[in-house]
Amino acid sequence: MASKKLVDMLNEAIARELQVSIQYMWQHVTVRGINAESVGGIFRQIAMTEMKHAEQIAERLDYLGGRLTTKPTPIDVGKTTKEMLEIDRKAEEDAIRLYKEIIVHSGKQGDVVTRKLFEEILSAEEDHHNTFSTLLEKD
Repeated sequence: MASKKLVDMLNEAIARELQVSIQYMWQHVTVRGINAESVGGIFRQIAMTEMKHAEQIAERLDYLGGRLTTKPTPIDVGKTTKEMLEIDRKAEEDAIRLYKEIIVHSGKQGDVVTRKLFEEILSAEEDHHNTFSTLLEKD
């Protein structure tokens, strides 16, 4: 059985993953402009990855006996491509901070499986952050 703090952290992670899954998918659908096709494809691909993360975290939390949240954190799609990318970069920064905390906390509790899961997810989140940051760079 996981501590209440770890259960709460895992539920926050699920809520964030649900949020960005929807947010990035809607951005994929609504992005406009000369780069819409290429950037839209990136939004879609990352949205699918984030949904897989939500599933992995939910499965882990269920195994640990926690009750799963069904509510995403607030979704902000944005209006322009630049605004979307800025919002998404910030969402990834927030996830990276949280996942580092979960890695430390689960490690202190001796929960090696949760720690390893979040180390893997953290790597993907850092890659997403890099993708959004790179797309925001000016020529």
